[in-house]
Amino acid sequence: MAQAPQRLKRRAEFLRVASKGRKAPVHGLVLQALARDDDGPARLGFTVTRKVGNAVTRNRARRRLKEAARLLLRDRPVCGVDLVLIGRNTTGTRDFVALQDDLRRALAKLGVADAR
Repeated sequence: MAQAPQRLKRRAEFLRVASKGRKAPVHGLVLQALARDDDGPARLGFTVTRKVGNAVTRNRARRRLKEAARLLLRDRPVCGVDLVLIGRNTTGTRDFVALQDDLRRALAKLGVADAR
C-alpha cells in the first residue's frame, strides 16, 4: 500500500519546483511538478497569492485544493515527485467536481498520472 503524500513547507522547496519543474495551467489551478530521484511518496505544496483576495478567500481556495488533492491521490497515489498546487481567482468558487477534473487533467498533462 502506498504511503500518504507528505508536505512541502520550506520556501526553498517551492522555489526549486518552480525553477526546475514543469508547469500545467488549467482553469481552476496551476500545477507544478518536479520528478525526484527516489520512489518515496509524493510531496505536496499549496499556495495562493494575495492577488486572489483577502485571507478568508485565500484560505478557502487552499482548503479546496487540499481536499481535491487528498481525494484524487487517495485513489491513485503517485510516487517520486514534488507537486505544487497554485490557486487562482476561480479556485474558491469553481464547482468542486470541476476542480477535481482540473487537477486530474493537470496531472495527466504533466505525465504524473494517467487520465482516468
